Amino acid sequence: MNDVLIERKVFAVMPLYELTHESLSKVERTTLHEQSFKERDDLQRLLKDDLSVIGDDLFLIKEEFSQWEDSKRRIDLLALDRNGSLVVIELKRTEDGGHMELQALRYAAMVSTLKFEQAVSVHAEFRGIDKAKAEGAILAFLGVDEQPADFGQSVRIILVAPGFDPEVTTTVLWLNSRKLDIRCVRIKPYQLEEHTLLEIDQIIPLKEAQDYTVRLKEKQEEARQAAESSMDLTRYDLTVNGQTDSNLSKRYLFLRVVSSAAAAGLTLETLTSIMLPGKMVIVDGHPRGEEFMAAAQKAKEDSGLVFRPDRLFMDDKYLIDIGDKTIALSNQWGLRSLPLIDQIISAVPSAKMSYKPAQESE
Repeated sequence: MNDVLIERKVFAVMPLYELTHESLSKVERTTLHEQSFKERDDLQRLLKDDLSVIGDDLFLIKEEFSQWEDSKRRIDLLALDRNGSLVVIELKRTEDGGHMELQALRYAAMVSTLKFEQAVSVHAEFRGIDKAKAEGAILAFLGVDEQPADFGQSVRIILVAPGFDPEVTTTVLWLNSRKLDIRCVRIKPYQLEEHTLLEIDQIIPLKEAQDYTVRLKEKQEEARQAAESSMDLTRYDLTVNGQTDSNLSKRYLFLRVVSSAAAAGLTLETLTSIMLPGKMVIVDGHPRGEEFMAAAQKAKEDSGLVFRPDRLFMDDKYLIDIGDKTIALSNQWGLRSLPLIDQIISAVPSAKMSYKPAQESE
């Protein structure tokens, strides 16, 4: 079996050349079939170990996914992206892509009902680990510490093949214009002596169309926030030392509780023992503005977590000073997080804090 060398940064339509000090030699095209590479045993096996070659920030949930009733059909690779969207990855070694876009659409529809708990179970079985570790791995990838409300609310598709018939590309472009997210990644094999080189390039959407992709993600994020807020609209009244703040949403309830606790002497050590790292970012000193933004980004990246300023209280007026540190608190909280408030309140009894559902809550 030939070795596979993967090269990503090459031009999509121009010939591939080997450059030496003596010559510029054209590298001949070949096919995966000619090189005896199979879809499942080779291509799929290699890609599952490094999904970054076809898309950034992908987390593999399972290979050969088939967790649905009355069907023997299998998704080649089922993944997750940072936004909590499911990603159906279909592979073909044929030069025209066959009818893989229609097959992938069927799979996307079938997997669209997958729940977070099911994804955890499937991943645990796939990796041979317990469900707690599987859940932890998924949550760490998403940069959260509890099940996201918008998990799997959208499904993306990535088609991977050495080539795509015009019928495939026309269908994909039309579906993308209807707000689907389907990407075509071309893997063109070349023969260089005993090596097979792969030129990997995303041809749909084109690089010039990235603005559209960004707008699509922004729309999905707006939908996520709307779905999250619609799940639980309970608001709260918080009393601190006899003073009451009324009708607070959960995110502002958490902010006021932590701020008041810090003012009453809560230590950073106690706070970090209660809350997971994903629920706040901690920086040295007391910077503000762009200086805090830069320090917060570095702190998140150094800890191996994704920096998402839109999910943090980043405005200067919301930053919390604790000792010689400054923290920005998460603005993403659910009902399952309420026990954390009780622990923080118990840690600083001198603040005399209490809360209850507001009477005007829906």
